[in-house]
Amino acid sequence: MTTAEVMAKLEAMSNESTRTRHKKDGATQPMFGVMMGDLRALAKAIKVDHELGLSLWKTGNLDAMNLATFVMNPKLLSVEQVEDMICTATFGSIADGVNTNIVKLLAQKEELRQKWMAAGDIRFGRTVWSLTTERVIKDPNGLDLNDLLDRIERELGSAPRFVQWTMNYCLAEIGIRYAEHRARAIAIGEKLGVFRDYPVSKGCTSPFAPIWIGAIVSRQK
Repeated sequence: MTTAEVMAKLEAMSNESTRTRHKKDGATQPMFGVMMGDLRALAKAIKVDHELGLSLWKTGNLDAMNLATFVMNPKLLSVEQVEDMICTATFGSIADGVNTNIVKLLAQKEELRQKWMAAGDIRFGRTVWSLTTERVIKDPNGLDLNDLLDRIERELGSAPRFVQWTMNYCLAEIGIRYAEHRARAIAIGEKLGVFRDYPVSKGCTSPFAPIWIGAIVSRQK
């Protein structure tokens, strides 16, 4: 399948409500507004086509860039290419696609996490905290959770909204999974108030860390 053929398919899948939601969430890229389910189905049909993925990424189209993360082969990307993708992915769904479908599949992801964390470059913030949350959940050995909480307390309140999302996720997971740190995680959330007023649909849990932590811990009892 050629780039032009894929772009035509994406255009045919355009959805006005999806496009409106993306714009409301701050997307500035050209887009058709393709629903994620349709993107996943198209990616499944394409399978892995690394060169096509690179071409789709270069279009700068939001839907094409999202699709590109599904069809690229992460093993064929250099660190420089991955870093360029992270810095280019300035919208949430694209950034999360890069994190989930590219960065988290790299053998050197922990080395890169530490490098980006130490650098303090805000462009890597969403990725750094996504990777750190993965460590908190799956492999906490060697992590200093007090140090992470110190950093979250210092940086969460002033971080760009784009980065706050994954940093707040890390805060919530520490509070959910580690009872000895729960009170402090909740206190940090209350003190900073990040996502306190975030609108949520009926039946959904607020991303405000104190509510999120309390709701998940209650379900686990």
